[in-house]
Amino acid sequence: MSTDKSCCGPECCSDEPVATLTRGATSTESIATSGEEVRAVVREKYGEAAKRAAAGESATCGCGTTCCSDTSEVWDPITTNLYAEGETAGIPAEALLASLGCGNPTALAQLHEGERVLDLGSGGGIDVLLSAKRVGPTGKAYGLDMTDEMLALAQENKRRSGFTNVEFLKGEIEHIPLPANSVDVIISNCVINLSADKRQVLREAFRVLAPGGRFAVSDVVLKGDLPPEVRRSVGLFTGCVSGALTEDEFTTQLAEAGFVDADIEPTRAYTREDVQALLDAVGLSDPNLVEQVNGRVMSAFIRARKPA
Repeated sequence: MSTDKSCCGPECCSDEPVATLTRGATSTESIATSGEEVRAVVREKYGEAAKRAAAGESATCGCGTTCCSDTSEVWDPITTNLYAEGETAGIPAEALLASLGCGNPTALAQLHEGERVLDLGSGGGIDVLLSAKRVGPTGKAYGLDMTDEMLALAQENKRRSGFTNVEFLKGEIEHIPLPANSVDVIISNCVINLSADKRQVLREAFRVLAPGGRFAVSDVVLKGDLPPEVRRSVGLFTGCVSGALTEDEFTTQLAEAGFVDADIEPTRAYTREDVQALLDAVGLSDPNLVEQVNGRVMSAFIRARKPA
């Protein structure tokens, strides 16, 4: 396991009890179940992350980690070391600081000149900007996000990068504000697991893809179900774990939406140490839970295709 660590901003820490995981991952509060309640939790958490990135601090302290340790240093096994050295040259530092993904879909999607790309849950815009580089001036890269702070950060990163083939849209990934058959590739980086209605997300992705279009996302995927205590954890939901689909659920729901040739390729298997860190961060320091979760969480690249 890498020893790279990220320091959280001091605004995360307080002597007050933590009401939700947006203020630190020490709560064992249960996740809300309705779509709007889930969106509110996610929106607040990622809004705070955007503010930290805009201030030049790492945004990763919320994604499966704790902000309120004695040292303010955390190990984040999900979001660390995703981009190859040199790949982000020319990309504003704030875009990388705001990254809360679990993979590098722009590299894995094999984007081509002239393609139209949509990033679901684009955050600070790093994957949109990397896509814009790959598709070139004849292509187009869209980013969709529901969080005002992330959209403001993304717009500033667009301005600093100088790309003219980029457009950021405000909206929910369950209701994409684009017409049918309007993009060639859909990417996403550890966001679909945060939706309360993943079937609707996949239906919308299918709708906006042109015939023959590609679905190519990075996300956390489970190998088997998780214990109830883990499934209920707000911290592990906003931390991209407890809301994740199993491999079978993902492929089944893709097929239900109309996709073909679904494939799931593991890209990072989380070690027992990683699982221990994730559970410790949300106050679930139970050796039995570690053993039940160990081997069941991975980052993966999920591919599928809309029939031509």
